[in-house]
Amino acid sequence: MSATCNDGCSSGEAHLSKTYRKILWICFLANALMFFVQAISSMAASSASLLANSADFLADAVNYGITLFVIAGSDASKRKASTIKGVSLAVTGLWAAFETLHHAVNQKIPEADIMGWVSLVALGVNVLCALLLYKYREGDINMRSVWICSRNDALGNIAVMIAAVGVFATVTVWPDVIVAAILAGLALHGAYQILNQSLRKN
Repeated sequence: MSATCNDGCSSGEAHLSKTYRKILWICFLANALMFFVQAISSMAASSASLLANSADFLADAVNYGITLFVIAGSDASKRKASTIKGVSLAVTGLWAAFETLHHAVNQKIPEADIMGWVSLVALGVNVLCALLLYKYREGDINMRSVWICSRNDALGNIAVMIAAVGVFATVTVWPDVIVAAILAGLALHGAYQILNQSLRKN
């Protein structure tokens, strides 16, 4: 399955390319918006897990933007783009890990209600993106990379909701810190998967 269309492509392939571009634009705009929403909310709630999840939204927005840029490019350009996406996800994972450690040291209890409501909205956005991208998850290297990021974010939103319940129940910072650490690990694992695929010779 290919998301590109050259002069000899069929009408079905052309429709696929046009449809896939629309889906990428929807996901790009949704993730860019949710990055700002979660970043601001993480500061208001003093939540490391919300901040880690906002980093995932930023990485995904970059991911979708790069994929739109190279969607009709060569395999070599797609592989280079996928490498850049893997590196960007690794950077956000390391940033999330650093902020998790910072919150663990400061021990400021997050606002569980803000965490819960924002993560619920974020989950809806990511489930929508994951559903839109599901049929393209076995496509070329860039299709696979955007699917990996969307899947990880949906799982991350559920984890933040669990952290909010944990903070509310225990009145401690540790559920938030633990989930933030898991999200940082997911980002780093996703980066490894993307980089491994981009460097593998097909």
